[in-house]
Amino acid sequence: HVQLVESGGGSVQAGGSLRLSCAASKDTDTYNCMGWFRQAPGKERRGIASIGTDGTKTYLESVKGRFTISRDDANNTLYLQMNSLKPEDTAMYYCAAANRRPPGIAPLERRLYNYWGQGTQVTVS
Repeated sequence: HVQLVESGGGSVQAGGSLRLSCAASKDTDTYNCMGWFRQAPGKERRGIASIGTDGTKTYLESVKGRFTISRDDANNTLYLQMNSLKPEDTAMYYCAAANRRPPGIAPLERRLYNYWGQGTQVTVS
């Protein structure tokens, strides 16, 4: 049973920073891809950042230059450093992991991911 547990969310003023963490119960280097998604009230869940086992990173355009995804496979943890936060970044943030990446599925597509955390709330005012 795979568990992903997010932490690090909270309330912050615009322009501030937060660092989200995602602790995995399974060795993170066994996942082909790990990612962060977010879902605002009334909106669909969207992928915002992903990282492959080879270190390749993909970002949603609106977070490029502000957010940085990283993974620490030695500690089975995924991170999301969020700087220059904006009110529109307010959402529930979810960690996700994919066993493999079939051809034709982009790294920020929700259907790629097999496992999900419960989410951590980020509020920017």
